[in-house]
Amino acid sequence: MEKKEKNYLEYLAELYPTIAKASTEIINLQSIINLPKGTEHFMSDIHGEYEAFSHVLKNGSGAVRKKIDDVFGHTLEMAEKRAVATLIYYPHEKLEQIKKDGLDTDDWYRVTLYRLIEICKTVSSKYTRSKVRKALPKDYAYVIEELITEKSEVLDKGQYYEAIIQTIIEIGRAENFIVAMCELIQRMIVDHLHIVGDIFDRGSYPHLIMERLMDYHTLDIQWGNHDILWMGAAAGQPACVAAVIRICLRYSNMDVLEDGYGINMMPLATFAMETYTDDMIPESFYSRAKPAPEVSPSVLLERKMHKAIAAIQFKLEGKLIDEHPEFGMESRKLLHKIDYEKQEIEVDGAVYPLVDCTFPTVDREHPYDLIEKEQEVVDKLVWAFLNSEKLQKHVDFLLKQGSLYKVFNGNLLFHACMPMNADGSLQKVKIYGREYQGRELYEVLEKYVRRAFFDLNQEEKKKGQDILWFLWCAPGSPLFGRNKMATFEGYFIKEKPARKEQKNAYYELLEEPSTAELVLGEFGLSGECAHIINGHVPVHHSEGENPVKCGGKVLIIDGGFSKPYHKTTGIAGYTLIYNSYGLTLTSHEPLASAKAAILDETDIVSRRVVVQQYLRRQLVGDTDNGKRMQERISELKELIEAYRTGLVKENMPTVKA
Repeated sequence: MEKKEKNYLEYLAELYPTIAKASTEIINLQSIINLPKGTEHFMSDIHGEYEAFSHVLKNGSGAVRKKIDDVFGHTLEMAEKRAVATLIYYPHEKLEQIKKDGLDTDDWYRVTLYRLIEICKTVSSKYTRSKVRKALPKDYAYVIEELITEKSEVLDKGQYYEAIIQTIIEIGRAENFIVAMCELIQRMIVDHLHIVGDIFDRGSYPHLIMERLMDYHTLDIQWGNHDILWMGAAAGQPACVAAVIRICLRYSNMDVLEDGYGINMMPLATFAMETYTDDMIPESFYSRAKPAPEVSPSVLLERKMHKAIAAIQFKLEGKLIDEHPEFGMESRKLLHKIDYEKQEIEVDGAVYPLVDCTFPTVDREHPYDLIEKEQEVVDKLVWAFLNSEKLQKHVDFLLKQGSLYKVFNGNLLFHACMPMNADGSLQKVKIYGREYQGRELYEVLEKYVRRAFFDLNQEEKKKGQDILWFLWCAPGSPLFGRNKMATFEGYFIKEKPARKEQKNAYYELLEEPSTAELVLGEFGLSGECAHIINGHVPVHHSEGENPVKCGGKVLIIDGGFSKPYHKTTGIAGYTLIYNSYGLTLTSHEPLASAKAAILDETDIVSRRVVVQQYLRRQLVGDTDNGKRMQERISELKELIEAYRTGLVKENMPTVKA
């Protein structure tokens, strides 16, 4: 036996000092790997839509309702099932409504508790008793465990359970107990959550989504380009700061910055008010918020701030492009191409008229230099982002729980794309003097993301910060996946050809089986059960587009959580459930409001489509964690053999006289 192997066995012996303890762990692990695989829940492109996100999280993309159907079948009417589901989603709010309607009788509490107990038994049945016990609410852990665990030694189980429930009602704890049971069902219905990018921007409440995710029992996050942009701002990258503020102004989401993250916008507001007049602001700088707010002094100020920060962003980006010619973004420098006399500009070899040509802070000889007051504004804003305690806490969580990609239980998760050439080969992207492609590109980019926050070398840290901006908008970025971000054209040019953003060839090749095989192979995946799961590009459901690509190997789950996309996509998002039976894709209707969902007992699951169904139910042993358990079982068997042969000595407990 090699020395390293013996050293490892001796390390294991510290954890399992006797044959008995090692044997017990083998039995425990062996039992776990034969349990059904836990349910995975995939969500993408949430874009600050907290209410819709929260509702889908509560209903498990229809998993809660399916469990209700499984438990009660035809014994409950549809209306009763809806009532139970709504109670599970919103226990506090629904109980208030029940009391207001005068339905809070002992009989209602008794029936409801029995129903919740039966659902709890079903959702907890595929977990070990230890895992269930850890998930139980502390105040009611013992009682709930008694109710959801079969008692073979109790002859009259009905009387036993009735006595417990009657006591709960009599002592006035029924409401608290119902809430605890509902939250336990929500907790147990999903074993692991995957967020496949873009928590931030457009919607008003990304900070609330982040707080909710930080409380979730187990999850991972694949960074989207909008998440990376906010991470760049939190790292103090000036161009990222400007872009974050511009997008917030575009969607009238200043509250996210000021109230959500405590970032003071007064320096920008003061500068914009002093520098820009009402007649300098074209309609393209009006808010995209729907419905449009009334024109008021605050709205007029927001429009001025919007144009002011856009001009600052174009200047900062021009400087970055000069610093990093390897990013290949020279064509994105447009300020120096403006013909002020003709009020037109050349873009990609074509000349277009400009809808607006008033740039009071742009020096025609040095268009990318910030004027002194702009620099002061940028310095103050960067400081505010760096010193936002809540934003830094959220970004720290993104760094700990997130990554550019993840391989999990045979599936490859990334937000946008794998950069590819038109011929189906992997695109080579130059990063600081060296070309990368495929998995290597993802890994070197993630290395630089982390350097932006943790590298002690200031030069390397600056490279990392600039890579955050590159990931946001560069043509070689796997999080962006387009040839350009036509921000300038969107504001100043009406002609659609100038504003067109060409998607990476990856999206054109998605129906080719070889595309999925090539990309999956880069990450060591193959076989019928391997899938690519990503978001980023809204699926146009209303036009008949299918989110299932490449013969079921690629699943795009961005159906448009974001409200501005609803008219385009025809729905309000896709989510994915992967349980022991297979993969199910769920489309969602727009959520009017949480209040309406509670009062009307409506849900937003519109259609569930089975993407893949397994002939044999998947067990824990088929998962990545199960494979690690099987490896540990093999190691423990070796340890037991080492104990028996005397190669490693048992550490028997000393018996006191």
